[in-house]
Formats: sequence, C-alpha cells, structure tokens
Amino acid sequence: MLKHFAVLLFFFGMIAGQSTYSQQVVFPEVLLKNVPTDVQVQSDVELDYLILNKDTVPLSKTGEHYVMIVSLPNNNIHFENANVEYDQPMVIPGWLSLLPPLIAILLALIFKEVLSALFIGVFIGAATIGFYGGGISGIFAAFFTVLDHYILNALLDPGHASVILFSVLIGSIVAVISKNGGMQGVVNRLIKYATNRRSGMLTTYFLGLAIFFDDYANTLVVGNTMRPITDRLKISREKLAYIVDSTAAPVAAVAFITTWIGAELTYITDGLAKIELQQGVTITESAYGVFMNSLAYSFYPVFTLFFVFFILYKQRDFGPMYSAEKQTLEEGVVGDTVTNRELEEFNPVKHAKIKAYNAIIPVFIVISGTFLGILITGLSTSHADLLAGGIDLSQGTWAAIGTEGGDEVGFFRKLGIVIGNADSYVALLWSSMAGLTAAIVLTVAQRIMSLKEVMDAVLVGVNTMMPAVVILILAWSLAGVTESLSTAEYLKAFFGNDFSHVWVIPALTFVLSAFIAFSTGSSWSTMALMYPLVIPLSFAVAAADPNYSEMAIMYNTIASVLAGAVLGDHCSPISDTTILSSLATSCDHIQHVKTQMPYALIVGSVALGVGVIPTALGVPNLVAFGVGVGLLFLVVHFVGKKQ
Repeated sequence: MLKHFAVLLFFFGMIAGQSTYSQQVVFPEVLLKNVPTDVQVQSDVELDYLILNKDTVPLSKTGEHYVMIVSLPNNNIHFENANVEYDQPMVIPGWLSLLPPLIAILLALIFKEVLSALFIGVFIGAATIGFYGGGISGIFAAFFTVLDHYILNALLDPGHASVILFSVLIGSIVAVISKNGGMQGVVNRLIKYATNRRSGMLTTYFLGLAIFFDDYANTLVVGNTMRPITDRLKISREKLAYIVDSTAAPVAAVAFITTWIGAELTYITDGLAKIELQQGVTITESAYGVFMNSLAYSFYPVFTLFFVFFILYKQRDFGPMYSAEKQTLEEGVVGDTVTNRELEEFNPVKHAKIKAYNAIIPVFIVISGTFLGILITGLSTSHADLLAGGIDLSQGTWAAIGTEGGDEVGFFRKLGIVIGNADSYVALLWSSMAGLTAAIVLTVAQRIMSLKEVMDAVLVGVNTMMPAVVILILAWSLAGVTESLSTAEYLKAFFGNDFSHVWVIPALTFVLSAFIAFSTGSSWSTMALMYPLVIPLSFAVAAADPNYSEMAIMYNTIASVLAGAVLGDHCSPISDTTILSSLATSCDHIQHVKTQMPYALIVGSVALGVGVIPTALGVPNLVAFGVGVGLLFLVVHFVGKKQ
C-alpha cells in the first residue's frame, strides 16, 4: 500500500516574479537502504528534474506521473533546497525483506505443514514493518495487522476472490456429478483407454495439453476429472499433481492464445517504447511479433513438456517421486487425509444413473464457457478501446482490431489481441456457474436426487476446497508482505545491472526470475518487475557489441523472464498454481513440492546450460532444443528406475 506525502516545492521565479507550484511525492510504504527506488512526483507544471539534498535528480515521464529513482545510503532523505515539508519515510535494511518468504518456505519444508508456516511468514513481515515504524509496540500490533491488513487485502482483491469462487464452484460441480453417477460414467469410459498406469498418466498428460488457454482452468478441471481414474490405477497423488502442475503453466507459457498474453504484450510494448526513448531506435516489429519470436527461446516450458512425457512413457522415476510411486503401489493411494475422509461422501447415491453425460455436459460447459467468456469480454474491451482511440467501427469490431497502425493483421493476431484484452476471471466465474447450474438441472430433472440433496452435495464440494483455499489466502497475504517490503526490488538491486558479457543477460534473467518467483510465489509479479528492466537493457548492451544480434538477445531475454518465473513457481511451496495443483488432485501440498522440485531443477539446469546460454552465444535454436531434449531422455532412461 502506497503512503502519500503531500509536499510543496518552490522553484525558479518567472519573469513577473516568483510563483509557487504544487507537487505531490508518493513514496512506497517501505524504502530499503542502498536500493534504487521509484518515487512518483505529480506536478502542476512540466518538470525535468527535482532537487534532492542539493543533488539534481532527473525525472522521467510515466503516464501522468514523473518518476525519480533514489538510492538511500541511510535513514535520511533531505529536500532542503526545494523547501519541502514531508513526513520521514520508513527505511529498513534490504536483507530483512527476504526473511518472510524464506522463513515461510523453510518452515513448510521442515515441519511439512504449510498453514502455520505461511502465517508465521506474514507475521514476520508485518512485525518488521511494525518495529521500524513503531518500535516494540509495533511488533505486538503486527499480530493483528496480519488479519486486518494483509489477509483482508488478499480477500478484497477481485482477482483473488474470483479464484476462490471458481475453485469452490468447481468443487461443487465435482461433488454433484460424483453423487449423480456422472463421474463414475466418465471413469468407466476412460478406463477403456486408461487400461494401465502408463495409459492413465498419458491420458492425463494430453488432457492437460488440450486445455491450453488458462492454467487455472487446466489445473482444476484436469486434476478433479482424472483423480478417480489415477486412484484406481494406483498412480500416486504426487505423480498426478506433478502431471497437472507441469503441463498447466508450461503449455500456457508457450501457447500463442492464452489468458497470459494480455499482460505479456503490455510489458513488451512498454519495453519497446523504452528502447525507442533511451536508444533512439524504433522497433517496427509488433509486440505480438516479438512474443512469437521469443517462443523460439522458451526452453524451460518446452523441455518440461518433453520431460513429463518421457517420465510417463518410460515409466521411470527417481528421488522422492520414486518413493511416492512405490508406496502407492504397495499401500494404495495416499492423499490428504481430510480430503480423503470427505471424498467418501462423493460416492454415487443408491439410485444414481451411471451416465457419463451427467459429468461430460457440465465439464464441457466449464471448458467451452471459459473460452467463450474470454472471447466475449475480450471483444467488449477491444470495442471500448477502439472507440476511445477514434477507430472507425463501421465494418464491425472484429474487422477494426489490429488496424490502429494502418496495416491489416491476420486472424490469429486478432484473436491474440482479443484474448489479451479479456477478463479471464469473469470468464472463469461465468463458466463455472453455468457448469454447476447444468449439473444441478441434470440431476434434479432425472430425479436422481432431490433439490435439497443436491444442495447438500454442493456444500460438501465447497467444504472440500476450504483447506486449500485457506492456504491460497495466506500465500496471497505473504505476497502482499513481500510487496510491502519490496523484496523483488531488493533482489533486482542485489544482482545488479552491470553486465560485462552480453551472453550473461539472458542467463542471469532466467536465474533471477526463478528466484523472485520462488521467493514471492508469483509469476505475474515476476513478469511485472523483470520485463521493464531487462527488455531495454538487453537491447542496449547487445547493440553496443558488434558480435551479437540485439534482437536475438532481446528475444532470449524476454523468453527467459517467463521461463524462469514458471521454474520458480514449480519449486515454491507458496506459489498459487502449485497450491491449486495440490488442491485439484487432493495431494498433500508439501509432498507435491518435494516430489516435483527435483524434476523441475533438473529441467531448469538443462534449459540454462543447453538452451539459454548456448543460444546467447550463437548456437542455433534447433540444435539447442535437440540436444536438450535428447539429454533429458537420457536422464530419464539411465537415472530413472522402473517400479
């Protein structure tokens, strides 16, 4: 949360005498020592610089604001020469910003219990802010701040509330279609194809690839649909969670039409604008074209999809995953004990009709409805944007999309713009509500259950989602703490921006993005932080060296941001997508993290050593992909062990 400090700055007099102008300086809630920090300045007049403690600080225009970057060596900020009145901002040592996420992660892994670990992490962050803001009493007040500030803000965020509603609605759909016999009908049909462990896992894998347009919908639909089948085939919940988690985000990262594309195109557009402003070089290629070209460097997502396939097809595992699979084969499925107890209530009622369509219709409505909702909201936003831009809409919204620059664009480019403008949260809510309604109508119309019995099943479904929803809320609260403490900014400043070799830029971008995503649990915040920094930086550094192609280095760097963020998410126990994967598959969350992390780190190492660095040095992309895929196959073949 930003804290506003109103100040009056007095500048040079005009011809007729001196005039007073009004400025407003906006500081972050917490400032870090020796860490460059963006401070917004709003002014009545055009400003080129600001005087801070006798130093002239240049200002850069960002929208309606001016942004100055200051680095604080101590606790003092002076505006004497500008006659400024202000309250002293809170300044803390930068390393303290790392404690909340790192302690939460460490406690979760040590005690194998994530709720208390997350709460303690949030409390430590709040206590740090409280101590520097109010001394010892601030630490005691922080205990309540966890609830009335961070948890409350996490719940009030519309996107977070949408995910919670979508999750409980999906849980309700699963409960209803399980009780009416629809899920059993789907299981009976899929068993024809999923006749053994290999085919069961591969069916899950290809279903995950099919739902490519949204990672949340992918995770919850695939996990809930396939869990009864994989349980019957004695496939561990850990393996199911791994398949779901390691197909959802990677396929969404490389698909050219997803709910991620809007944010990515926005960041890329801003980065290209900075290149033109700072370097005087105009990139004629569109943001969408830049994104498409960057896919040739998306090594981690592509390698992950191949690695998962090799693991499933070869039926080989190693590390904690091997132990989990072995235990399941010997003892049966071992999942979350609370969820398992509640799942006993999901057995079909006595007079249920074992008909697959009772489940297929609601699930199909969720999947197709999500995509349709994305198109509807995307077209609506595009229409409003075109009207605001004065674009001629006489031929229709679709025809006008993408013509702002005067050139006609293709179908998939238009579709990408529409989906990029969509409100995926609204689409998820529409589709899940429609799917639940269909499930209820099908059940009551066939007199399988009374309306009261169906509503009881709905509540059972909501109840099964509550443990994971609480984890999600605490994870979002921890993300709020790390944002208040500027954890990501500290990590960026710690690694620095001074690169002696061009090829280091994509590699360091990949590592730093992974570490930020691991520490904050968010791919989205990682992209928001890294893209504005590395896009102009990579172009400028590469352009100064005749041995490198600035566009190739920029493509590689752009791809490395998202790839590193996905890797960090796969390894982090506080990542929302990792938590959702545990939720959808009813897998113990810490077990999911422990079994997935070794696989993710191996693929990440191969992506860095075989893909990111060699291609930055000039190795052809196809060669890097071929060698990387081959190496991962050898790892599975020689390191993996059959059950």
